[in-house]
Amino acid sequence: MKGFVIHKSIRKRGLHLGTVPERAAARNSSTLLTLDHDLDVLPEAGRRLTVAELADHVDDLAGRLSVAGVRPGERIVIYKAANFDVWVLAIAASRVGAVPVMLSPALDGATVGALLERLDQPKLLTDLHKLDVLAEVPVTALTKQVITVAGSWPGATSLSELAGAPRVQPVFRAMDEAAMVTHTSGTTGLPKLVVHTPRSMGARLTPQWWLLSLIRKRETVAISIPFVHSRLFAAMALALLKEMPVLLMNKSDPDEVAASFVKHRPGFVEALPNSLMEWEGLIDDPRRPFASVKYFSSTFDAIHPRTMSRLLKSSERRAALFFQIYGQSEVGPAVGRPYFRRTAHRADGRCVGFAMPGSARVRVVSRDGRPPSEKNPGFIEVGWEGLAKSYFGEEDRFDANLHGQWWRTGDVGYRTKLGCVHMLDREVDMIPGVGSTLEVEDLVLSRLEELSELVVVQGPNSQPVPVICTNEDRPLDRDRWRAAVADFPQLADPIQVPQAELPRTATLKVRRVELSRRLQEQMEQA
Repeated sequence: MKGFVIHKSIRKRGLHLGTVPERAAARNSSTLLTLDHDLDVLPEAGRRLTVAELADHVDDLAGRLSVAGVRPGERIVIYKAANFDVWVLAIAASRVGAVPVMLSPALDGATVGALLERLDQPKLLTDLHKLDVLAEVPVTALTKQVITVAGSWPGATSLSELAGAPRVQPVFRAMDEAAMVTHTSGTTGLPKLVVHTPRSMGARLTPQWWLLSLIRKRETVAISIPFVHSRLFAAMALALLKEMPVLLMNKSDPDEVAASFVKHRPGFVEALPNSLMEWEGLIDDPRRPFASVKYFSSTFDAIHPRTMSRLLKSSERRAALFFQIYGQSEVGPAVGRPYFRRTAHRADGRCVGFAMPGSARVRVVSRDGRPPSEKNPGFIEVGWEGLAKSYFGEEDRFDANLHGQWWRTGDVGYRTKLGCVHMLDREVDMIPGVGSTLEVEDLVLSRLEELSELVVVQGPNSQPVPVICTNEDRPLDRDRWRAAVADFPQLADPIQVPQAELPRTATLKVRRVELSRRLQEQMEQA
């Protein structure tokens, strides 16, 4: 019951990131966080922290940032090596009233330089390695100040030299003021900078709050998602305020994941769809790494039914379920649905879910005046208080996607009579003559277990070209392929590439537009 009181309070007053560890410590100071890596900014902190220790570290770093000159309302870009201290530093920046801008460590120097310019003289919190990445970028001209987590750089302030700084009181942002900025995946070009507010971040906790309310005992929550992503901030707030131990993973290599799961035996796993797909091979691991998992969850992309089915069958827990939530950075979680062990393999992967209580409203709008249907998909739009505020520096671009109170997601699909939203494709990825590239991928992957990835993109003359990767990059059996795609005569011959060569975003999505461009260049040169 206390949990719902907290949720109601957050929904009413907004999510204020700077006080999350402090509030969680007040509820249960001994809640444990376990990491599979050391913190760059606090190397002495170790890999096991109580939430009380976490709150103290955030308070300490907030004091250091204040002494370094970070002030309320200022934008502070956090761009450093992948590490949980990215989250810790963002929470500390929020505690002093600054607006953390989270840039993925996977972004290259030129992209970061362009985003720094768009942000109009932010402060930059980084590390020496990333400053090397930015060697060709005029960092001092594009920023007000450079702060390093450790080590010296000309003109920069080092947090490691400010230990013992006076503690500061938390500063709260107004409900509809910018409180955090994250970026889109950049699948079609330079990432957009998404502005979040206390109101929007607080609303977005609702769907997962209901999901976590199903858990009757304290289960360890394993999280393997980028530390800069807005989803991590929601996941951490939920887990800590629900007093659940957390396993934070920076390593996604299947063997290391298996060892970590065997040691810590999580009951709840949240990971990127493509990470879960990569972990499918662990279902035959004699250590049974997923035996303890009762709940799997993914909120980034629609996930293939094959992956869900395999993971659920590898759990030894009664009534294990996979909860999929469809959404995006601009709208948060929109719709969701559970899948169960006995039925996941038969699931329609295009059915991404139903509206959830107290959460987003979703509608499908005609593209051509005719009612949206499977054969004539419409625009998927979302409306609720969880919508982001804007795109920083591109407000007109954000507003162009707003239709009254409804945000056009860029996806196309339809809604069944029962209310299930079917997402068929991104509008930019639609290929003439193919009802849904994602549906083709779902079905073929279910038929060919040797495939580790399949992406259907547009080739020259608009033909659909399947790009495939196989387990351990083994040669494709062409006879098995032809049998598997007999239902799709419109497909061109497959092109096999090593999985490492697929262009991906920071959340491991395949950059379909870029992949299509590369293929067309190669075919033109052949």
